[in-house]
Amino acid sequence: MDLLKVEHPIILSPMPLGGSPSLALAVCAAGGLGSIGCALSTPDAAAREIATMHASTDGPFAVNFFCHAQVAADLAAERVWNDAMRPYYRAWDIPFEPSKDWLTITPFDDAMCDVLERAPPAVVSFHFGLPARHLVHRLKALGCPVMSSATTVEEARWLEANGADIVIAQGVEAGGHRGTFLPRDPIWSAGGDIGTFALVPQVADAVSIPVVAAGGIADGRGIAAAFALGADGVQIGTGYLRCPEAEISSSYRRALEVAESGSTVVTNVFTGRAARSIVNRVVRDLGPISSLAPAFPSAMTAMRQLAFEAARQGDGDFTPFWAGEAVALARPLPAGELTALLVTEAMRAFLGEVANPTNVRLPD
Repeated sequence: MDLLKVEHPIILSPMPLGGSPSLALAVCAAGGLGSIGCALSTPDAAAREIATMHASTDGPFAVNFFCHAQVAADLAAERVWNDAMRPYYRAWDIPFEPSKDWLTITPFDDAMCDVLERAPPAVVSFHFGLPARHLVHRLKALGCPVMSSATTVEEARWLEANGADIVIAQGVEAGGHRGTFLPRDPIWSAGGDIGTFALVPQVADAVSIPVVAAGGIADGRGIAAAFALGADGVQIGTGYLRCPEAEISSSYRRALEVAESGSTVVTNVFTGRAARSIVNRVVRDLGPISSLAPAFPSAMTAMRQLAFEAARQGDGDFTPFWAGEAVALARPLPAGELTALLVTEAMRAFLGEVANPTNVRLPD
C-alpha cells in the first residue's frame, strides 16, 4: 500500500481482453490499483489509453506489457496449423485469409518506453519476465515501481535480481496467459505447474521484495488466505469480469455466468502459449495442449478471422474466454461496489466472522 500509494492492497489484473479504462478507473476510485493491459497495443494506441486514464483520475494506476521472446517465423509449422483450421472456415463459409496483424505484437521496447516517459503511470507491470535492463533503468528513473509475474520460485528470484520492485506469484489457477519465462524441465508440460497457495509462501520466503498473490482469488476468503501465507497484496482478474464495466461479448458473459469449478483448462490453441480459458469447441477439438500450434503469436493468425466471424453471429466456439479456476465465485456487481465488498469480506475473514461471503453485506 505504501509503495503503490493505494488505500487497499487489491490490484485489478491487466486484461487486454475484458479489461477497459472504465473498469480500471472504477477500481482506482474504490481505493485499489486499476490496471490496463497494453500488451497487444501499438505505442499510439497505448498512449491514447494512458491519456484516458490520466484525464479521468489523479490516483495511481498500472499499465501492463508483454516481454515475450520473439521467435523466427516457422512457415512449416504455420502451414500445418492452417490446415488444421481450414475445415472450420469451410463450415462457416468464409474465405481463409489468415491475419498477419498479430505478428506485429512486439515485446516492450524503446518506442513504448518513450510513451511512458511522456505520460508516466504510477506503476508498470510485465508478463513473461522483464524488458532489457536499460528499459528497466528508464522506468526506474521515472519513479515507476516495476512488477512482474513469476510462476516458480526460481522466476521470482530472477525478477528480484533483475530489478523488479514487486513480484506477482501467479498460480496455475489464474486465468489468461501463464507468466512463465524461464526454461524448465519437460515435466512441466505434463501438469507440473504450482498452485497459488503453494507458490505464495515459497516465494515470500525466497525474496525480500513485496509479493502479490494471483490466481484463484475472487472473494474475501481468498484475500485473507493469501495474506496468511505471506502475500502483501492480491491481484484479481476473473473476479471482475462479470462487472458491467468489463468490455466482453455477450457470449463471453454468458459463458462466465454458467461456468463451474471445472469449466476452465490451460490451453495453447488460441495463441501458441499456455493460458487458462473456459473450455469451448476449438479447445476440445484441438487441445487443450496441441503440438500443432505454432509459437506465440503465430497461432493467432489463423484463429482471428474465424473467431471474429463466429462471435459476430453470437458463437464463442473460437474465442478465448480467459478465466481462472475461481470463475464460479465471480459476481455481477459494479467494480467499485465489488472492490468495497472484497475489502469488507477480507476484514471479516481475518476476524473469523465469515463462513460464507455471500451472506456479507456492505456496512451502512
